[in-house]
Amino acid sequence: MGAASEAKQAQLAELRRRMAAIPARGVQAAAAPGPRAAAAPRAATAGPRPDTAELRPVGADSRAVTGVSPIVPGSSAAGAPPARVSPQMAEEVGARALAESLRRDALPVPAALESLLPEGGLAKGSVVRYSGGNALLSGLLAAVTGSGGHAAVIGLPRFGLLAAAEMGARLERLAVVADPGSDPLEVASVLLDGLDLVVLGLNGARVPMSRTRVLTARARNRGSTLVVTGGSWAGPVLRIDTRVDEYSGLGRGRGRLRTLRLDVSVQGRSAQPRTGKLALCPNNGRVEWVDTNHVAAEPLTAVRHAVS
Repeated sequence: MGAASEAKQAQLAELRRRMAAIPARGVQAAAAPGPRAAAAPRAATAGPRPDTAELRPVGADSRAVTGVSPIVPGSSAAGAPPARVSPQMAEEVGARALAESLRRDALPVPAALESLLPEGGLAKGSVVRYSGGNALLSGLLAAVTGSGGHAAVIGLPRFGLLAAAEMGARLERLAVVADPGSDPLEVASVLLDGLDLVVLGLNGARVPMSRTRVLTARARNRGSTLVVTGGSWAGPVLRIDTRVDEYSGLGRGRGRLRTLRLDVSVQGRSAQPRTGKLALCPNNGRVEWVDTNHVAAEPLTAVRHAVS
């Protein structure tokens, strides 16, 4: 953080130096060499000449930039002096650039899910609305904590920690708040400060627009991803819906459930909806997600009355 702060201060100092070098209105015309200075009176009477630079005021103090448009940090026009840029504007541009960088960066997800997501993962600083069983939520938490990140589950008392651990979740990196009290949104707001992924169960509640805006802004500013499920949330960046398709492994009234297949639908703001099929299968003592769109499916035994 120290190096970034020093770089930012150096950038602001350079902007102030460049702004101070911009001449006041009329100074350049007075200081120009003889031929162009002599031509100035004729230009005033005969109209603007094509080789005469236009002087126009910038800002409230009527200082001018000769023949150029305002330039923001990070861009420049060849051979032209920069326009005035206030420190506040420079900070806003830097904040927008940081937010854009965070959006381009994504949290890891199970490999089988990557092809369905617009950015190949969950965009940092975004809000995702999820509907369906807890199986895929366990996969998301396992991918984040298994890769070194930290996550939390709020308001899901029946969430299966064993299932998440079998998918590779690091439970020491996972906080669980089964009963968040009367205001789970406030608990989520606090945890967004320091965690990579927060999964929030709404328990059927409809979140007011004013609260969604506050938490969306907090997630964006902190670079954390919020996944909401089990309720109504307006304006998420991404929607993920899952539905149990088939089970396999059970025999005639007995046996072990070995494979779970899901239909997955993903819809983003700026991308075409995508659908696919994922399977949850055991592999060498662990449980893994498999993209069955590209893998030959094994015969399944349909099971009625199965619990997701």
